Amino acid sequence: MTELGDRIARWRARGERVALATVVATRRSAPRPVGSKLGVSEGGELLGSVSGGCVESDVAVQGAEVIADGAPRLLTYGIDDDQAWSVGLPCGGEIDVFVERFEGELPDPYEPAVVLTVLEGERAGERRIVEPEAIDPGPSRVLELDGERVFAEVLGPAPRLLVVGATDTAEELCHAAKALGWRTAVADPRAGLVTRERLPSPDELVAAWPDEALRRLAPGADTAVVVLTHEERLDVPALSTALRSDAFYVGAIGSRRTQERRRERLLEAGLGEDDLERIAGPAGLDLGAYSPAETAVSILAEVLAVRAGRSGGRLVERSGPIHSTA
Repeated sequence: MTELGDRIARWRARGERVALATVVATRRSAPRPVGSKLGVSEGGELLGSVSGGCVESDVAVQGAEVIADGAPRLLTYGIDDDQAWSVGLPCGGEIDVFVERFEGELPDPYEPAVVLTVLEGERAGERRIVEPEAIDPGPSRVLELDGERVFAEVLGPAPRLLVVGATDTAEELCHAAKALGWRTAVADPRAGLVTRERLPSPDELVAAWPDEALRRLAPGADTAVVVLTHEERLDVPALSTALRSDAFYVGAIGSRRTQERRRERLLEAGLGEDDLERIAGPAGLDLGAYSPAETAVSILAEVLAVRAGRSGGRLVERSGPIHSTA
């Protein structure tokens, strides 16, 4: 969303008006989740996606019309449409897309808030930002509020990736995670390694011992911790602190022999067997990864799978829905 906001600002600076299309609801197998956005400039430029390419061309046409007449519209696309062969969703799903002339600013996606946008009637397109407590807990969704149909877009802190060990793999991990919109940090007590020249991607660099750094960074339920140091004097305090936190993922690289030695040290440090079962070690999915960039893909893939409650296996072998219905 940050990139789209920057692009919208540039379009406006050129004197162009802008339309914004947002997925407000999905049914069955939808290619993009609720909240996905497509920006359309008056000059015909596009940024973002509402369907991964299935209906973007029609949404762009609708966006141009909205820019011209200023009237927002709520569109539905699905395999049963009359236009199914030209702009339908071949995956068999259905999506509702709200298209409006957009004259405000996109909110910071990292700040907890709920953006309420009226979808129908005379006030269609009007929006206001409220505190998360103003609506019942839940994901972004369409709801009835004060007699109006409203899209409630729930924003909040992006997931975090905390990496211990200022290695080349740390840089690749943070680079990939930032492309997903995650906040990232790297910690290492060796100050000579924790530099912007070596690590340009992380949002935050911390030159401190792992236990001190993790206490400072305070991993919570939205946080994945990956330990890349591969050295007991750093691994043990890093993992001890991470395992005592609410981090949803704790991973560590190293051979199986290294993992066994590390488990012994962690038990000596006072952790229990249940704590050690939380460690993903060796970290990553079995992708045959070798280079730092490949290793980062392997580890981040496992992090995403754990976060989604998935096994991380091949989709061709999955019998259930491909996309989450949450």
